[in-house]
Amino acid sequence: MKVKLAFGRDGAEVELPSHVQVTVLAAKFAEAVESAADALAEALRHPLGSCALLDLARGKKTAAISICDITRPAPNRLVLPHVLNTLEQAGVPHSGIIILIATGLHRAATAQELQEIVGPEILGHYAVASHNARDEAAHTDLGTTRSGTRVLIDRRFVESDLHISLGFIEPHLMLGFSGGRKLVAPGLASEETIKRLHSPLFMRDPRVIEGSFPDNPLHHELLEIARMVGHDFMVDVALTRSRQIAQVFAGDPIIAHAAGVEFVRTSTLARLDEPVDAVITTSAGYPLDLTYYQSVKGVTAASHIVKPGGMILLAAACQEGLGSPEFTRFVRRFPNARACLDATGHEPVVIDQWQLEKLALVAQKARLSFCTPGIPLEDRAYLWGPVFEEPKEAVEALCAELPRGASIAVIPEGPYVFSQLARAQP
Repeated sequence: MKVKLAFGRDGAEVELPSHVQVTVLAAKFAEAVESAADALAEALRHPLGSCALLDLARGKKTAAISICDITRPAPNRLVLPHVLNTLEQAGVPHSGIIILIATGLHRAATAQELQEIVGPEILGHYAVASHNARDEAAHTDLGTTRSGTRVLIDRRFVESDLHISLGFIEPHLMLGFSGGRKLVAPGLASEETIKRLHSPLFMRDPRVIEGSFPDNPLHHELLEIARMVGHDFMVDVALTRSRQIAQVFAGDPIIAHAAGVEFVRTSTLARLDEPVDAVITTSAGYPLDLTYYQSVKGVTAASHIVKPGGMILLAAACQEGLGSPEFTRFVRRFPNARACLDATGHEPVVIDQWQLEKLALVAQKARLSFCTPGIPLEDRAYLWGPVFEEPKEAVEALCAELPRGASIAVIPEGPYVFSQLARAQP
C-alpha cells in the first residue's frame, strides 16, 4: 500500500509492506462553502450569541484584532478584509485599528511572513505588529485567576475599545481544540502568564489533552482570562482538507467557539476498534512541521490509539530545527523521557518546556522514532529514538521490527485528525 504523507511543502509518498495490516486514518473534512466571502459576510451580520459586529463596533474609537502567526494555516487574508471593512463602516477610524499577531512565546513574524500572514495591501494600510511576551512592561496586569494565574496581557489589546480574535479550530494537544480564547491567552499573554498556563499543574492533568472539551481545566482557565480582558467577538473558521473555509463561526467567544468545536469534532474524529501496534504520523506538513517543537503535536495526537509499548514514527520536515532557543536548550538537557519528567516535576517552569513534557508522557508509553531531516546532526542525539533522513527509510525500519500481521495506523495529516478508540468517549 502506498500512502502520501503531509511532509514539508510537497509531501512524501511511502510504501507499506504486505506483511502488516494497515489502516489509514484520514480526517472527514467538510466540503468548502460555495462562497467564502458570502459565508463570512453572513456570519458577521448574524453571529452566534452576539449582536452583529457592525452594531457592536458603533461608537468605538479603537479596535484590536488578534490573529494567528505563521505556524497556523489560518486564512487571515480572507477573513481580515471583512472584519476591517465592517469596523470602518461602523465608524472605527482607520488609525484606531491594530492587528496583533498572537505569537505567544513564538518568535516575531519576519517581514516576509507578514506578507504571507496578512497580505501586502493590509500590511500597507494598517498597523500590524507581533506580540512580544518577553517584554513585561508591554503588558497590562489584570490580577489573578481563581487558580492563582497572574494575568498579564498585551497592553495594546487590553486598552482598545473592542477586542476581536480571528482564528481557526482544530484538535489541540492541551486545550482539546484551538481557536477562540487561545488568541487571547497564551497568544497575547506575557511570559510569566504563559509559563503558568503550561506548568505541570495543567500539563499533567489527564483532561488536558486532544479532544478534551469542555471538561478541560486549561480551557476553563483561558476562558476566565478572556473574560478578564473583555474578549468581545471572535471569528473562527473550520477548514477543508485543502485549507479552504468549510464553515464560519462568529460571535460570542464562548457560544460561537463551542459551536465550532462541535462541527470540527464531527469532521475530524477517526475511530479505531482496537489499539494498534504502531502508528505512522506527521505534523500535517508546512507550516506546522517547520520545527520539532510544533511537530510534537503529531506524536501526542497518535498516542491515544497505540498499544502500551507500541511504536510511533513521526515524519516532519523540521526545516527550522528544534525550535526556539529555550526549547533547544531544554531538549539538549535530557537523555531520556524519565529525566525530563523528573526535572519538570519540581524545577521552575522554563519557556517551551511543556511541549517536551507532553512528549515525555507519550514516550513513557510508546517507543518513538523520527524522520526529521531539518534537525541538525548534532541535535539528533537528543531525540528519544532513532532518527532517519528520508520517510521511506524510516517506514522500512519501523516495519522491519513488526511481526507478520501487526497492525499499523497511518495518519497522513497528523494533528488534523482527532483519533480515538471506539470505546472512548469524544
